[in-house]
Amino acid sequence: MKKFRKVLDGLTTSSPVNIGGAPLCSSTAGTPTAAPTPREIEVVETLVSENFQICKTVRHGFPHQPTALAFDPVQKILAIGSRTGGVRILGRPGVDCYCQHDSGAAVLQLQFLINEGALVTACADDTLHLWNLRQKRPAILHSLKFNRECITFCHLPFQSKWLYVGTERGNTHIVNIESFVLSGYVIMWNKAIELSTKTHPGPVVHLSDSPRDEGKLLIGFESGTVVQWDLRAKKADFRIYYDEAIHSVSWHHEGKQFMCSHSDGSLTTWSLRNTAKPFQVTFPHGKTQRDGRKPESCKPILKVDYKTTRNSEPFIIFSGGLSYDKANRRPTLTIMHGKSITALEMDHPIVEFLTLCETPYANEVQEPYAVAVLLEKDFIVVDLTQSNYPIFENPYPMDIHESPVTCTAYFADCPPEIIPVLYSIGAKHKKQGYSHKEWPVSGGTWTLGAQTYPEIIITGHADGSIKFWDASAITLQMLYKLKTSKVFEKPKVGDGRVAELVEEDPFAVQMVSWCPQSRLLCVVGISAHVILYRFSRHDATTEITALEVRLQCDVEEPISPSETDANTGLLDASLHSPQHPPGSPGSATPDSVRDSIPCLRVKNRPIRMPPGYQADLVVQLLWVDGEPPQQITSLDINSAYSLLALGNCNGLVVVDYLQKNVLLCMSTLELYGSNDPYQRLTRSPRKSRQFAAGLTELTDNQVSLELDRSRSPTSGHRQKGDQMSTDHVNGHCTSPTSQPYGAGRPKLNRRGPSRPPFRKVQSAACMEVSLPAPHTEGCASRRAMLQQLHGYSVYSHDEQHSTAYSWNERESRENSFSRSRSSSVSSIDRETKEAVTVLRFMESYAHKVDAVPSACLWVGTSLGVVLVIALSIPTDEEERLEEPVTVMPSGTVLTIKGSVLTFGSLDCNGSLVSIPYEVWRDPHAPEDPDCPRRRKLVNFSPSTSQDTPGEGHLAVVCSEKQAKVFFMPAQTCLYVHHITETSFVLRADVVSVYNSVCLACFCANGHVMMLSLPSLRPLLDVNFLPLTDMRIARTFCFAEGGQALYLSSPTEIQRIAYSQDMCDSLQEMLGELFTPVETPEAQNKGFLKGFFGGNAQTFDREELFGEAAAGKASRSLAQHIPGQGGLEGMKAAAGGVVGDLARARMAAEERGQRLGELEERTALMMSSAEMFSKHAHELMLKCKDKKWYQF
Repeated sequence: MKKFRKVLDGLTTSSPVNIGGAPLCSSTAGTPTAAPTPREIEVVETLVSENFQICKTVRHGFPHQPTALAFDPVQKILAIGSRTGGVRILGRPGVDCYCQHDSGAAVLQLQFLINEGALVTACADDTLHLWNLRQKRPAILHSLKFNRECITFCHLPFQSKWLYVGTERGNTHIVNIESFVLSGYVIMWNKAIELSTKTHPGPVVHLSDSPRDEGKLLIGFESGTVVQWDLRAKKADFRIYYDEAIHSVSWHHEGKQFMCSHSDGSLTTWSLRNTAKPFQVTFPHGKTQRDGRKPESCKPILKVDYKTTRNSEPFIIFSGGLSYDKANRRPTLTIMHGKSITALEMDHPIVEFLTLCETPYANEVQEPYAVAVLLEKDFIVVDLTQSNYPIFENPYPMDIHESPVTCTAYFADCPPEIIPVLYSIGAKHKKQGYSHKEWPVSGGTWTLGAQTYPEIIITGHADGSIKFWDASAITLQMLYKLKTSKVFEKPKVGDGRVAELVEEDPFAVQMVSWCPQSRLLCVVGISAHVILYRFSRHDATTEITALEVRLQCDVEEPISPSETDANTGLLDASLHSPQHPPGSPGSATPDSVRDSIPCLRVKNRPIRMPPGYQADLVVQLLWVDGEPPQQITSLDINSAYSLLALGNCNGLVVVDYLQKNVLLCMSTLELYGSNDPYQRLTRSPRKSRQFAAGLTELTDNQVSLELDRSRSPTSGHRQKGDQMSTDHVNGHCTSPTSQPYGAGRPKLNRRGPSRPPFRKVQSAACMEVSLPAPHTEGCASRRAMLQQLHGYSVYSHDEQHSTAYSWNERESRENSFSRSRSSSVSSIDRETKEAVTVLRFMESYAHKVDAVPSACLWVGTSLGVVLVIALSIPTDEEERLEEPVTVMPSGTVLTIKGSVLTFGSLDCNGSLVSIPYEVWRDPHAPEDPDCPRRRKLVNFSPSTSQDTPGEGHLAVVCSEKQAKVFFMPAQTCLYVHHITETSFVLRADVVSVYNSVCLACFCANGHVMMLSLPSLRPLLDVNFLPLTDMRIARTFCFAEGGQALYLSSPTEIQRIAYSQDMCDSLQEMLGELFTPVETPEAQNKGFLKGFFGGNAQTFDREELFGEAAAGKASRSLAQHIPGQGGLEGMKAAAGGVVGDLARARMAAEERGQRLGELEERTALMMSSAEMFSKHAHELMLKCKDKKWYQF
């Protein structure tokens, strides 16, 4: 007989926890004879601490708040710097690397060491960093911190090891790239300008060496002064003074002239023959005056590029310069080619642009072929080889933030056929008009790793769109996009509340539930609606069924029995009718008549739906007495049961989407029946609908105090976009009590007459709020954090102006959806306002006496209560379409400390019990009379088909404070683990890893924890991710196989790995940034052109800037900081040593082959020379004695 083995280092108990009374109904067809008991069980746990390690893997999306751009024309890789100190390095698809400066200072400028595998970054903290790119994870080799001057501009000539650094004081310093130390050679500003000049020239805004002579350095000062400095003679060749400030300078490749862009929107072209005045001044976008006066000033031209071509006129490309009279004009990139001027309007402000040329040499014809444009929220590349200037199709996922992200979901190890199907459907809707040429940023190498499996990321957005992304093999590519707004009628512009609806985001996605096997998709919207989608490869024209559910748990006045009979009740549901009452969303109505209508109106006509996800059912919660429906906080769908469940702070709704009807609509308290474990006290009714002080009577008792101590003040929700409604009057919460429907219950008005039914959606991407310190113990600080994560507040106009509009106007759209709740919410409020926080359909036991498992719905609440709902589902397919499904609360009540977050089910061997599902079948596929289609269910075992009693199973319940494992049906608590005392869990999931199962938790203090199952033994506890804003908390999610993700910025997704194998294999999965490429040779300009001074003059910079000639720089000027790049480079190289050895061997063989060929050629030339010498000597002897007339 097997012994029940308890793990020694796990906290265990074996006391029963059931508080419920006798069962109310039976979930089985027959009468059970004997229920399984907690017999002797032996679970062999294979997971150990060595199986887990956590690390960041790859970052997807557009770099948030970009500041700088650089391109290596030989390696063909691109670098983007950001305001937060991040650097993204991009190459061909799959080559994507993220680096972060420890200081977090903004990146001012980037400079590649072209074809050298290195990058120089200049940051806002006046520090230069040298990054080694010859490893898969770049590291800093050297840093140089300037102590007395601020860096403004850097320039690194091609194939030079000396970096010119301009400062705010107007001085120019020179840094040796190899040793990263300052040279003693300094160009002081007072020596660069004339002695007679009385004003400071301003900061250095430009540095470049002359294409004709590398010993000439062109220095541009902000005030409009340009100086060409002779590095050898240490004096100025010429000085140019212009009235307008200079923003940028660009050379003609011959080095005889250059062009400047100015703050008045003008371009000036200067010739070195006459530097007294510009030989050409143009205002590209300025209006020409009739009387010949100077054109009107325009906006500054921030940058200009002057690039030449062999067969046509040069390109002049610049940003800015638009006239001031055109208000609200979009940012523009202008391309001047010959006599044509093309203005390309951009959707966002231009941060930086670079012209991509065929040659890296500045003294050759440039031959530009593309322009890379970095915008504030996008990155595009324009094709210059075509006259209409099309853009290249961007292979990177730069449009994650096209609409602000509001929720995320991560699915690993999906069915392999789902990705090609979604891609084929989504490819039909791709934009057209892209350039037919290949993406020009094609550097680096990347190969598909060995440990690859289908992965899909789903993002929900503020405009109601859903995006499916292929996340396999650490890449990200959009597969399919779905717009949920097409289900609803567009709100008409009018007066009152409807005008507010149009301005807000009524279609914003709060939550997504997806079944990859059955391809069912459920979307929860901010307007208290749920949309069920079915996948089909065929288009269809159908009418969408709408179910309207009245889920409100309080009334204004006591209701008499006669009124109850005459009314349909507060908890009822009805099918959507084409005719709406006068208070429909399509017309402006006062609060007094806005009742029994949804927030949005579903289209009530047949709709043509293209192949892909097609809407099948919409469930909408209704307004009640001018009160908006509360936000949906939990959702689950099961394709085998054909049931959909949703919950909020008022109660629970269960829908049969096969028969299109509502099976259950109950308040949370009604689910308890007589088994409520808490004593709930009602509050006095409120007679007036107006706000007044002291409207709520608060009563404290032992239950509330004990409950307040036992859990965090979240009142419990899952973090995926949950929202509930209370209001704050003089610091007291006035949310209504959620009591069973009946007479004598008070009604509390939670909204003012002018409040919108929902708030403008704040994307999960853009919630940048200040959080209290993680170690803070006080309830007030924890509640302050939870205000943004779990709060229940309905938004008022006053709150809108004080909260949402106090943010920067540029991000007010994304930051205004603040789900706050009062820090003074009392324990009595939290008792009576109990929310449904998690739902899970599973095969389980609804009662202690059940002998066989059956279909159940597990319900978790914000008070740490678990309820089991018994389901009786017909097994025959035809009966399932006709016979009703029975849904009844079983009376089973389990408790846990804190708000319930997740459920899991294990068998008695400790293996994960899969959720039943239906295999997908196309709902609109042509019928085959010879082979009728039937439902195919997996893991679905109806109780009527079982002859032997079940073994029971282990139910895993995790809350924000605890984790418990119960044995069902005995409802005995086998294991309990206190996850945290000083913080609380934000996200928890039961995940599979290493062919086993564990409980993964992410806490508000930044800790990521792994617990073994079923013993709940700690396997990993790492303070990995500081919770700097609510965006992380709302979007963090775990996936199978040891991976997770979160939104690291409003525009970027960060993926992490928490398994040791995944971290070990990461080095092989990443792409190589540097590949050995020969540097192109400089063009030979010919004898005549070189004779007349056309060739560039070279000089030895080492002779001028070296320590022997220039001496040492002052130690107080800059401080050298050695980096860890060398050691990290060794570690990184160790992972790919085989490939490196192979490349080195190949290079050595090629070098040896070339040397052998050179030696053969040398020997052949020597032999030829000897033969020539011999023949010449013989000819000389033969002709020595002959006279001239004898020849």
